[in-house]
Amino acid sequence: MRIAMLTNNYKPYVGGVPISIERLANGLRSLGHEVYIFAPSYREEAEEPYVIRCHSRKKKLRGEFVVPDIFDPVIEEFFSSLSFDMIHVHHPMLMGYTAQYLGRKYHIPVVFTYHTRYEQYLHYLLPSGEKLQKLTGKSRNAVFRSLEKKILYNGSEKLVIIHNRIFTNQCNLVFAPTPGVKQYLKEHGTSTEVEIMPTGLSENDFEFSAKEAKRIRKKYIEGKTYLLCTVSRLEKEKNIKFILKGLKQLKEKAGDCFRLLILGEGSLKAELNSLAVQLGLGDNIIFCGCIPHDKLQNYYHACDLFLFASQSETQGIVLLEAMAAGLPVIAVRATGVSDVVKEGKNGFMTGLDIDLWEEKIELVLTHPDVKKRMQKEAIKEAKQYCAIQVAKSAEQYYQIVLFKSRAGHEQMPLPHQGLE
Repeated sequence: MRIAMLTNNYKPYVGGVPISIERLANGLRSLGHEVYIFAPSYREEAEEPYVIRCHSRKKKLRGEFVVPDIFDPVIEEFFSSLSFDMIHVHHPMLMGYTAQYLGRKYHIPVVFTYHTRYEQYLHYLLPSGEKLQKLTGKSRNAVFRSLEKKILYNGSEKLVIIHNRIFTNQCNLVFAPTPGVKQYLKEHGTSTEVEIMPTGLSENDFEFSAKEAKRIRKKYIEGKTYLLCTVSRLEKEKNIKFILKGLKQLKEKAGDCFRLLILGEGSLKAELNSLAVQLGLGDNIIFCGCIPHDKLQNYYHACDLFLFASQSETQGIVLLEAMAAGLPVIAVRATGVSDVVKEGKNGFMTGLDIDLWEEKIELVLTHPDVKKRMQKEAIKEAKQYCAIQVAKSAEQYYQIVLFKSRAGHEQMPLPHQGLE
């Protein structure tokens, strides 16, 4: 098969979606398929075979998201020069519209992977705090101002959910990374068939350098007892502030016995660094910046525990990468997270309860028998997500979609059906 993958972001952007696309594309290529990736251009991108770059809008949304120019003629010019069998799109907006347009014009099935809880990323699109204050400042009464803000935010969230329902119902097949996300889509009106297809782990995710891991641990632990880590973009939806507040309590209860490595970059780095100092964690938190993906396993193996507080994940690939290194996970319960963290086996999950979350960290760190058992279960869970097996599943689903499409059995609901 010749497959076109369309995405709003790709390397060198660091995130779960580019990782998922790259692994699936490589897995499909190893099975003999041709996979082309249509992605936006970046200033520091590396030229890569089978990656077609379109122009990017020079403006960026708040944070670090490059906006692809979906009207760049290079997209359709290249697309029309090849006979594609399948379109696999990874975003419902922007490139999602291009995928639907190309699918209809060239009579090619469109499948979609729901990677992200988009309604939880509205702070990138909604007015900034200053603009919002101006919008709502017209009301003198504080109650009315508060109500206006809620309407702006809650109304936008509902619109995003409706938009995604309509989009998924125009696809031939939808992939959800976990059963929890599948249930979420069905509950919010997706009538198109939804199949489970997680992001897979590569063989490299299970490999590491013992010497390098030892060096990293020695470099950062510096007299402390425990080395903890988290891997995340430093943005609002990742909830890093929750982690810092939890570690403040850990320090108060267990003493100055740990360091946390924060691996990742983002617009909140300075703010988070300042908060760490305010909480008395200046010596306990180390911002390591972006670490090349092929080096991450060495950092995981240098640590004792993986911390996670994001509630915006559909799968949380970093959780599985950490588990591949035998790290127990302490996380905040959320869709996606609860599908890979098995409570009491390979980690613990709590609600947004800092006291309880901190207690779970303390429990694992102070009970070597619990930690050892969880390490084994973490590796066992990670081994179930092999990238080549995921690619084989995708191949089978593509073939079914193609058969139905060519036989005239595909069901493409009209737009109004998504609103029912």
